[in-house]
Amino acid sequence: MEQITAGARKRAGTPGLAAGACERAGRRASPPLPAWAFTAFAVASFGGPLALAASGAPSVVGDAAGSSGFAMLAGAVVFLVPLAIWLRYSREIISSGGLFAFVEAAAGRRVALAQGAIWIFSYLLYVVYTTVQIVYDLLPSVLPGEGRYQTVLALAIPAALVAVMLAGRAATFLVFGVIAAGQLALAGILDAVTLAHLSTPLSSFGTGAGTQAVAKASAQTSLLYVCGSLPLFLGGELSAPAQRTIRRGLILAFVATAVVIVLAVAPLASMPGLLSTAVPGVSVAQQFASPAVAKAIGIGVAVSTAGVILAEYVALTRLIHHIGHWRIRPIAAAIGAVAILAAPISLIDPDGFYNTLLKPSEVALWVSQLIVFAAFPLFAFKRGLRMWPALALAAGASAFAVYGIVTALQAASS
Repeated sequence: MEQITAGARKRAGTPGLAAGACERAGRRASPPLPAWAFTAFAVASFGGPLALAASGAPSVVGDAAGSSGFAMLAGAVVFLVPLAIWLRYSREIISSGGLFAFVEAAAGRRVALAQGAIWIFSYLLYVVYTTVQIVYDLLPSVLPGEGRYQTVLALAIPAALVAVMLAGRAATFLVFGVIAAGQLALAGILDAVTLAHLSTPLSSFGTGAGTQAVAKASAQTSLLYVCGSLPLFLGGELSAPAQRTIRRGLILAFVATAVVIVLAVAPLASMPGLLSTAVPGVSVAQQFASPAVAKAIGIGVAVSTAGVILAEYVALTRLIHHIGHWRIRPIAAAIGAVAILAAPISLIDPDGFYNTLLKPSEVALWVSQLIVFAAFPLFAFKRGLRMWPALALAAGASAFAVYGIVTALQAASS
């Protein structure tokens, strides 16, 4: 299922030619995934622009409130390092294996299988427990009467996601299109409200809040973009030139997400008290717009989070298909069965269920990414790339992943 460019085949020799032949021989009967569908998936994968702008990014500003604009910009700049590595890998390795295929090309199948197993463990847990966050954390802040329906929602959301997956690829990516367009529209409304009603002091783009506080907020903001690697698992479904589709889709989704975050969070420097509310974006809309707009943004945040779950679900099916060569629909059904069976268990102790699964899944996520980044110099050496830039990128991205591991462990011990 792997596509390899002509230049890579020339450098890699016979194995590259064989992989290209296998790709042609095993091409699906279904049509290639359109570029718009890939881009919509990428938008949903980057944490969900609305979820990050209204909730995720403001929640990590902390003591850097006075420099919130700078922290958001710096976080996006930091993330360019791991993004550059993903894009460089994908110039030559394009398949449903995603990160697994990158590691396999760099360090061999045994290391790749270890990386893939850790990655699957992490995201399978995410698919299982994130519904708890939606039902018991996000929705109560915007729908006061939601408590009466929490049990129903906790059971219905996983079932709905499974139904979307089993409805077929066309239906699934139509849903991604609606989710991406809807949350970008709501994020635009949120940005308009903050810019119109809150002054954005120039000091927000300085480091007046303190170097340590700004550095921490910037680093934690950069971590929010990590799910941006999920679209890489769709490489095997794109038509040529797939490299261009991946590059444009990922960069466009990342830039759009970073812009809406900066525009939503930077003005909050003038009213730092809003940063400590349950969902700052909803609080802004309640105070400066209308209850209807606030409710729409709050529900949009929940849908945005559900969109990330669905993206993780899709990526899991592609990776398992790539490794085991099983059909995607049975894989989707098996993962769905796990999610649906876990839902009633979460009702026993939602907070305990969420906290127990969150800790190992986050650590596993960062370990799996660390393997991808650490293997990059091997990939560069095998492909005849310049080593100093490769080593510098690997060092920076590995530090990014190590910080993610440390942050996850610190959160687990608090």
